[in-house]
Parts: sequence; C-alpha cells; structure tokens
Amino acid sequence: MKNALNANALPQPIHTDGRFRWLGEFLDELQKRGATVEERPAVTLAPARLVHAAREDWGRCAQTASLNGCRWAGVWAEDRGDTLLLTACLEKRGDYLLLRTSLPAEAPEVPSQTSYYPAADRPERHTRDLFGVHFTGRIDTRRWLRHQAWREEQYPLQKSFPVMGTPPAETAPDVDYPFLHAHGKSVYEIPVGPVHAGIIEPGHFRFQAVGETVLNLEERLGYVHKGIEKIAEGRTADGLARLAGRVSGDTTVAHAWAACMAMERAAGVEIPSRALALRALFAERERIVNHLWDIGGVCNDVAFTFAYQQFGRLRELWLRNNGRWFGHRLLMDCVVPGGVATDIAAEAASEMLKEAGALRGELEELFGILENNGSLQDRLVTAGALTPQVALALGCLGYVGRASGIAYDLRRDAPYAPYDKLTVSVPCLVQGDVAARVKVRVEEIRVAIDLLERLLIDLPQGAIRVPWTAPAPGAEGLGLVEGWRGEILSFVRFAESGRIDRYYPRDPSVMNWPALEKLILNNIVPDFPVCNKSINGSYSGHDL
Repeated sequence: MKNALNANALPQPIHTDGRFRWLGEFLDELQKRGATVEERPAVTLAPARLVHAAREDWGRCAQTASLNGCRWAGVWAEDRGDTLLLTACLEKRGDYLLLRTSLPAEAPEVPSQTSYYPAADRPERHTRDLFGVHFTGRIDTRRWLRHQAWREEQYPLQKSFPVMGTPPAETAPDVDYPFLHAHGKSVYEIPVGPVHAGIIEPGHFRFQAVGETVLNLEERLGYVHKGIEKIAEGRTADGLARLAGRVSGDTTVAHAWAACMAMERAAGVEIPSRALALRALFAERERIVNHLWDIGGVCNDVAFTFAYQQFGRLRELWLRNNGRWFGHRLLMDCVVPGGVATDIAAEAASEMLKEAGALRGELEELFGILENNGSLQDRLVTAGALTPQVALALGCLGYVGRASGIAYDLRRDAPYAPYDKLTVSVPCLVQGDVAARVKVRVEEIRVAIDLLERLLIDLPQGAIRVPWTAPAPGAEGLGLVEGWRGEILSFVRFAESGRIDRYYPRDPSVMNWPALEKLILNNIVPDFPVCNKSINGSYSGHDL
C-alpha cells in the first residue's frame, strides 16, 4: 500500500541574494506593452516596493505580472474623498510589490485581474460589494458579501456610510443567490449548511453529484461578516491591535503581529529584540496547538477516535500552560504596538523547554501510529488531491500550498525578525492529498518545537515594549507574518491624531478556500468532511 505519510521532500530555499532583481525587467516589459507605470517612494511600506499604474492598465499589469511568474497576494481599496485608491499585492522570490492605481470616486471602474489570477475573483467581489468598484471584464458578477444586508447602491466601506448602517427592521433572506444548477437524469444537488451540526461557523456548500461522485462544489461564504474593516476606522493603535487579534480567534497572535508590524513600520518604531523573540515564541505555540487540533480533527472525520482524543489532550495541555504563563489560553492581546504585553521569567522558560521535550517524545509515538495504521492510510491517501498546477494558479498558502509543491514560507523566504537569525526548515510534498496535508502539519510541529527551543535558549535580555509614537497623518505600513495557516498580510493607514484611517487584513483562508472546490472533484461525497478539515479555512478570517 502506498504510504504518503512516509514521503518526504524538502526543497532548497527559493530566496536568492539581492532584492528585486526582477523588478526592472518587469517595469520595462510593462512599458513595452504600452502601460503607464511609475515606481514611487514608499519608505514605510518596506520591505515592499510601490508602483503606480494608470487605471486603464490595471489588467495589463496583472497579465504581465502573471507571465513573469509573480504570485497574486491580495487587493484592497481606500476611500480618499474624490478618489479611491486600489492596491494589489504581488510577490516573487520573496519580494513584495504593491501595484496601485487611482479611481474617480463618482465612477470607480477598472479592468479585472481575475482572467490572469483566479485568486483575485472573490477579493474583487469583496471590494465591489463594500466600495462600489466596478471591475470590467468579469464573468462572475454575483454579490459575494452583501447577503441582502445593504441596498444595491450602498457601499459600507465608503466614508459616507455610517458604522451602524441603515438596517431594515428585518433583513430579507438570501434565497435567490444563483448557484450553478444541476442538469441531467442522474445528476442531483446536495445543499449543506450554512448551519452545520457542530460548533463550526456558518458556510454553505452546494454539491452536484452522480451517485456518490462529486461533479461540482460551489461555496457560499460571508455569513460571519463582522465589519472588521469598518469598525477599525478611528481606533487607536492599541485598539486596532485588539481588533486584529479577533479577525480569526485561532490566529490571534499572527494577525495581531501583522497589524502591529504594519503600524510600527508606518510610525518608524523599533521593537526590542526580546519582544520580537517573545512574539515568535507566541506564534510558534499558536502554530503547534492548531496543528495538533487539526491532525486530531482529520483523524476524527474518518472515525479514528483514539488519535482525536490524544491530539486533543496534548493541545489542551498547551492551552492550559498558555493561560498559566501568559494570561490567556489563546494568547489574545499578548502582542501590542511597540512590543508584547507579558514577559516570562527564567523559571517559566525552563518549564517551557521541558514541555517542548515532553511533547516531542509523545508525538513521535503518535506519529508512528498514524504512519502504520492501514485503515487510516486508506482514507487519507489519494483523497482530496490538489495538483501543484491548480494550487499555484489559486495562490494557495501554508500547509495547503506546501502539500502541493509550493515551498513558500515567509519565515525563510522573506524573513522578518527574529526569524532572519534562525534556520527555518520548510516541509514540502507534491502529492497534494489529505495524507500530504497531514504530513506537512506533522513536520511543521517538529520545526516549531525546534524553533521554540532555540528561542528559549537564546532569549535576549532587555525591555519587552517601547513607547508608542503616533505617525503623521497619511502614513501607511504593510505587515507580513507567517501564521499557522500561511502568509498573513495587513495594511494600515493612519489619519489625524494617530487614529486608524484604513485597516485591511488578508487571512490565508482567502486564498485556500477556493482550493476546496477543486480538490473535492471526483471524490465521493462521504469524503467531504475530511477533505474540508484538511484545508480548515477560517470562515471568520475570510468574511471580515
């Protein structure tokens, strides 16, 4: 029997010496194609570079970027009064490029980038629903986030729209969403959700199947849209950090870190080395507890209850220690502007080292059980396979991308402190099935334990927080952090008096949710729960 859990492939780092060696050729190619582009100063957006393009060239820029091997990483808009600023993030070889254009507020129209980057589909729909930007050339023009909550002519992220909105006494049910319809004598539909038989958040899945074989899956998300971007406006730096930590509760450290990184870059605030090490320590603990829970959850979905209980037990022990040492089981509000909110004593660091060693010992025994359990292997191997080609086209991140041949990790390929002084191994497989996604998680736990031990042994002395200095109005910053699901992007712009004017967080789930629609094709309907769990996209992080 083929055993994908034993397959191992660790590619060489993709980052090369020298930054942005490709950018000059990229801009030259755009100009040859007739595009009007100009690189502009963007000190506080470092490590990214900023290029401004004419709005009519927006699609041409995406086409050229795609041909040049750039990955599409996100898009967001800003209401600047008479104009809307539209910014897309591209990445190549660990270098980040922000492509920006200006749109007239009275007629914000721009070519779509979806034809060249399928990953842009839902983010463009998000931007249209909340800002009113019309993306020309789109095939899919259906509402995405609105769900009947606002009238067609209302756009909640425009500055003129009140925070509380203008809600009707009763919001009409969203019963007319035009899902793809099934046709043919043997084809039938299966609607699942948005309310599920568990404590997970709401999302709707519409299947077309013949017998048990899935022909098509269409997702309908947005049911937990909380207005994160709107209620961020006017907050202080501390208030934004607290909000960022609640974008997705299982990723509170990484989202708060990315938001604080963006704010600190905008303000020119330097973080103490001890605080940076503690942030990484929190992030690796967050990575471990979530991977433990996911591995157990995958096993539970194929009725391997023993593993579910054991991985859940280990996760619970780490959560309890989080609460004991840092004051919160999930480490909420531990990352703050200027540093961290809590320190650790030498005795606690010694206890953590013992905890890490004990976990490593228990996991080696459990991982051996997973690898040698034939019935488990039969359910995981080949199930929900996502090819490297599809994963690359969708821009998949984290363990989803790494299980399908995309060996990208910010901690290694675009390192930020303190990872720039650490060696980070990045496990990568090419099978792309549920077994591969479990194996990548297994290896990532091992890497995280090694990093934790190194951080604890070499923990710098000194302050854990510096005073906050409000940046000038209009200052902007970009935060990029490798969360446990993958790359997290946060953009922040400041208004008067150090208040937040715009906050946009992009969770890796935005890029990974569409993969579920692809990897489930030609699988059987009963395998959907385990395929879904192997992706484990955040509803909350996606819906904002």
